Amino acid sequence: MAETLYDLISANKRKTIVFILVTSLFLGAIGYVVVRLLNWGIIGYIFFAIFIIIYNIILYYNSDKLAIRSTGSVPADPDEFRMLHNVVEEVAIAAGTPKPKVYITPSPAPNAFATGRNPENAAIAVTTGLLEIMNRQELQGIVAHEMAHIRNYDILLMTVVSAIGGLIILLRDFFLRSMFFGGRRRSRKSGGQAGLILLVIGLVLAIIAPIFVALIRSAISRQREYLADASGAYITRYPQGLTQALAKLRDRHKPLKRASQSNAHLFIASPFGKDRTDVAGLFSTHPPLGNRIKRLNSLVI
Repeated sequence: MAETLYDLISANKRKTIVFILVTSLFLGAIGYVVVRLLNWGIIGYIFFAIFIIIYNIILYYNSDKLAIRSTGSVPADPDEFRMLHNVVEEVAIAAGTPKPKVYITPSPAPNAFATGRNPENAAIAVTTGLLEIMNRQELQGIVAHEMAHIRNYDILLMTVVSAIGGLIILLRDFFLRSMFFGGRRRSRKSGGQAGLILLVIGLVLAIIAPIFVALIRSAISRQREYLADASGAYITRYPQGLTQALAKLRDRHKPLKRASQSNAHLFIASPFGKDRTDVAGLFSTHPPLGNRIKRLNSLVI
């Protein structure tokens, strides 16, 4: 039986909710262990909560600026990139969302990404290499995929996931430093056997935190790419455009020099070329391009 767009959307949303809940529980566990080991009491939990709120607010309002800056993207001149602006505008109308800001990433590597906190404050960036190899219908497919990320609030979701991941890493580093500067000795004196148990738990969390963050972020990113493919095909009503575009991305890969592990999940295709294989690894931010093409060809719209 063919899988419909709505089946795929429902399945991916359920999985995403589970991922976020698990990650949030993991973050709470680390915070609890850190506060208990440092004997901060209720003041520690208040400080921890205030820190999380401020951290998320800053990231929420600046995530798009950070992504644009990290990739070296610049505003797309409306005269020089008239077709791109026209395509973005017509796809935005079809999607029922405001036209996002349009950027150009000066790179021969064909790729694109969307960023922002909501449809009213969003941006789409495409590389010069992408514009060189895509025809109008294929460009529409790419833009529709990115517009789907905006309309489905994937850009906000990945901001939240990155924020949680960053907090876990920060807490891990803080915990290790506190242990180095005497926290271990304080926890033994004040907590006895319970303190030692918490210390062991804290060390285990500190070791597995980076691995856990990478796994969760990659798993969510892969699911959202499938969903954006399906939603993008629904917006244009022409999945062949995106299918052909993905095939070109698969066959004409070039590494994106400004890409990093912190922004790789933003792009429509892996900037490192890891999605050109037939099987996605646990730490892959993108599912195999071949699988994405097969899914698009099997969808009923």
